[in-house]
Parts: sequence; structure tokens; C-alpha cells
Amino acid sequence: MRKLRNIAIIAHVDHGKTTLVDEMLKQSGVFRENQDVRERVMDSGELERERGITILAKNTSVRYDDVKINVVDTPGHADFGGEVERILKMVNGVLLLVDAAEGPMPQTRFVLGRAMELGHRVIVVVNKVDRPDARITEVVDEILELLLELDATDEQLDSPMLFCSARLGSASYSPDIAGTSLEPLFRTIIEYIPPPAADEGAPLQMLVSSVDYNEYVGRIAIGRIERGTIRQNQEIAVCDFHGERPVRRAKAVNIYEFEGLARSPAASAGAGGIIALSGIADITIGDTVCDTQNIEPLPFVKISEPTMEMTFSVNDSPFAGREGKYVTTRNIRDRLTRETLRDVSLRVSEITGGDSFNVAGRGEMHLGILIETMRREGYEFQVSPPRVLNIERDGRLCEPVERVVLDVPESAVGSVIEKLGARRGELAEMLPVGNRMRIQFRVPARGLFGYRGEFLSDTRGEGVMASVFDGYEPYKGELTRRTTGSLVAYETGETAAYGLYGAQERGQLFISPGVRVYAGMIVGASPKAGDITVNVCKRKQLTNMRAAGSDDALRLTPPRVMSLEQCLEFLADDELLEVTPESLRLRKRVLDHSARARAASRRAAGN
Repeated sequence: MRKLRNIAIIAHVDHGKTTLVDEMLKQSGVFRENQDVRERVMDSGELERERGITILAKNTSVRYDDVKINVVDTPGHADFGGEVERILKMVNGVLLLVDAAEGPMPQTRFVLGRAMELGHRVIVVVNKVDRPDARITEVVDEILELLLELDATDEQLDSPMLFCSARLGSASYSPDIAGTSLEPLFRTIIEYIPPPAADEGAPLQMLVSSVDYNEYVGRIAIGRIERGTIRQNQEIAVCDFHGERPVRRAKAVNIYEFEGLARSPAASAGAGGIIALSGIADITIGDTVCDTQNIEPLPFVKISEPTMEMTFSVNDSPFAGREGKYVTTRNIRDRLTRETLRDVSLRVSEITGGDSFNVAGRGEMHLGILIETMRREGYEFQVSPPRVLNIERDGRLCEPVERVVLDVPESAVGSVIEKLGARRGELAEMLPVGNRMRIQFRVPARGLFGYRGEFLSDTRGEGVMASVFDGYEPYKGELTRRTTGSLVAYETGETAAYGLYGAQERGQLFISPGVRVYAGMIVGASPKAGDITVNVCKRKQLTNMRAAGSDDALRLTPPRVMSLEQCLEFLADDELLEVTPESLRLRKRVLDHSARARAASRRAAGN
């Protein structure tokens, strides 16, 4: 038992967690000397590698001085905080990574607070000390202030602090002495993080903190054995703390231990170890695996509730079914149900009497990743604009509020403060950081819809913006979501350069010539508040008369190509996003131009 340590690496997004795990694996001898190893080897998902972020928590292990260290690499983005919260139940200590230039950010506060609530020991790692803009002394002071704000115990305030460069694979005990390897980090983990306190002779008890899926063996439960020993083919009982499901009997068909990046089959595993277990068909996160003669469910850490919701529905556009493989209500229902088994932060409810589902998550990126994953798997559907989930507290309507930290050039400070003030944001703090300013706001979650694109424009791409859920506050009043309108296609057909040339004078186009469109599809953005219907399929009529200059080539402005996140930010309340494996199409809910005009007239008369 003394030869085992369980740790999680927690930090804000892009502070170097996955790169540090890479170096720990290399320096502990997991890879052969001549083995070709790609960067960020723990980010195994296609989307993770494309975006450079960790989405799912992952388990690995390293060995140092005959001690096995189980390491969990966790997501850094606030939208995937549910992953971090449940993973912390598996470990006895955490490595808190903080960027030597950026310092503690919103997600740093969030994950550190959760770890301290569980009483975990903390090792502070100031990473990227080799950055030319590193502010090591100031960042150390900011970390200590954060610990004080989170009511740290005396022991947590005395947490060891190391200074690392994950990229160079070095660590040292002092910022003035350059490290040559990660040996100081391994030593600190072994000496400061306690081994799991567990009794191998007691009845079996294991909390399922994560669930994986394999098409050959089905669901794979991952968790730490709290007490006892589990053996292959042993009869076990599965129960849950809230008693929502009856106790089930099952068999531990296969047991796996984590060795490096691989799962190694094992005949048995003892208390304190983190294992993977297959053979239980309906097991889910939060269940407890027990001895059949001693059924005691373990309490499951409370996961924060979703703050945002979108409606997923069957695609009913004129182009429905042309590009997708899975297009029916049953296909979408089964896929969303499967996702809830793995993602504890997601909530799915079916809307009665329709082919639609309300899907609630932790933020735009959380739901955006799900949408992108589904379209890559061949699903075709449409989604509504995101909307926040308000609650009623003490008879008052309350809405979710985000804590937003913005790192901007001094020249952009006025514009950022003005824009967030108009979105009901409250300025909490403003500090100079070098030749830049760090501004902290508390903004209603709905006030951030569509702001990221504006922020990048206002800061000329130099701004850094991060946010995390900060609680519920009384509703702050009406808020205009979008001040611009849409350019809407008048008829179904193929876009022509002549029609686009006339339409581009009305606003910014999203499409180029030769693209199939349908009536009611959004083809551009109008700078004015109202929508404008344009005929982008219009072609020049041929005549036998010619005039000087009339046949010159038409000059078209390059269209604006939008990503999935930008499409979601653009959506107005009366618009939908059609998602297929090949296309993202913005459209009006009501496609017919005359029907939209009549509805607008009735609304105007009602006002």
C-alpha cells in the first residue's frame, strides 16, 4: 500500500497539464528510447487534438523509485467541470498547475476549491517559467491570495511549490535555479501525497467515477477501490447512493489496471488502486460496486447543475436526409441517451408531442462539442439558439452569472468595458499586468452569447477571455441579444454571381456562387436590425444588345465562413441551425417569406 499514489492534475485551460503528463511518461520510462511519440499523447480524441484542449479526463500511471503513481489528466475548460468534480473522488492529492505569466484564472479557482473541499493535499506547480513574459514573484503572491480566499487550512497554505517548464521537462524547488529533469516533482509527489488509506481485508467497496465504452465488451467502469479486494469473475452487487434503482447482481468479468498508457488485465486488485472493470451492462457513474454480503453505497459528489439549454430536433428543411446517415427521432434519442451515461453534466428531456429534445449542459462549448461529435458520426439534425436556465429562489427569478476574466491591450480597455456594461456586466476588478490590463467582470450568462467574436474584433485578436459559473443572482432585466438582422434567401435554387453581387450591397454574405440554397435559408448578415429578403439565385438575362462595360466581371467580396461556435452565437430567437456531416446551414424557423411577414405584422399590431 505504501508503494501507491493517486493524483490528479488540475489547471485552467492551456496552462500545460497534458504536456506535463507527456514528460512524466517519458522520464519514467514508459516509452522506448527510440519510440516515436507525438505531442500531447493523452489527448487521444480527434476533437481534442484539433482544438488543443482536453475534453475527457484520462487515466495513466508512471513508476518512480518502485512507487506506482496513478495520474489523472483533467479538462481545463470550465464547460467540462463535471469531469473534474467526479474525478477528484478517485485521488488523494492534486497538482495545481498555474501559468507563470497568466497566473490563477477562473477555472483555477473552481477546481482548486473542489479539491480543498474534499481535503486533498495540494502541490503547487508554477509552469512555463521559461516564458519571456513570466511574472513568477507576482504569480506566487496571487496563488497565496487565492488559497486565503478559499479558506485554506494551515497545512494547505504550507503546500510545497515547484517551478517547472513542462515543455523542457524540467522542475526545480527555486525559481532562481533552472531544473534539469522532473525528479524534484516525482520526489515531492512521493513524499507529500499520502498513499490511499484502505483496508484490503474489509468487504469490497468501489465508487464508479467514470464510464468508458467498448463495442466488444460494452461499458467499462473506472474507479478507485475504497476497501477490500476484487477478483476476476467474482460475484458483486451494484447499488447507488440515492436508491433510485434497485440493487443488481453482476459478475466482474474483466479487471484492468493502468500501466502507462495501456490497460493491463489483472486477476485481482486491492484497495486503493484505480481500476477499470467490464462485464456490468447497465453500470453508470455514481454507482457503487459492493460485496454481495455487505451492500453499502458510497456518497457520490454532487455535480453542479447545467446552466444552458438547447433544443435538438429532427431536420425538417427542404434538404433533409441528403447528407446524414442517422436522421430519425429514434437515432437522435439513442445517441443523446448514450451521451448522458458518460457525461454526468448533461441533461436530456424529450418534448412531448414532437420530434425534439431539450439538452442542457454547462456552456456553449460543452454543447458545441456534443454537436460537432454527433455530426462527425453521421447524424443530421437541427438545433435552436442556446438559452440560459433560470431558477426561482425565495420567490424571485434568478439567473446564472459568470465570472469573466479578460486580459486585453490597454488600447481596448474602454471598448471592452462599454460592451460588457451594455450586457448588464458589473466591473469587479481591474489590474495592470505588464503593458496589458486584466479586467474581471460578473456578467449574466445570457449576456455573453455572441460576445466572443466582438471581443476578438475589439482587441484585434490579442485579447484572452475566460469565464466560469459564479452562482445565481436576481434577474437583471431585458437584454438585447443581437442588434443586426439576417439576409434571407427568397427562393430555392443555386446561387449565382449576379444575384450575390446585388445582395452583397445589403450586408455581409456567408456563401459563394454555385451553392444550393432554399427559401428561408440565411445567406448573410444585415447591419440593420431587421431581416432583408434577397434573391441570390437571380441570373443576368441574356440579350443581343451590348453596352460598354456591361460585361465586365462582377467583383464579389469573399464570404464570411463561420465555425460551429460562431453559427450558434449568431442565431436569433426565430432562427435554427441545420447540422449535417457536410454542412452547417442557418435558417429561419418559418421558411415561407409571406408567413414570416404576416407574423411580423401581427406582432407589430399587438404592440
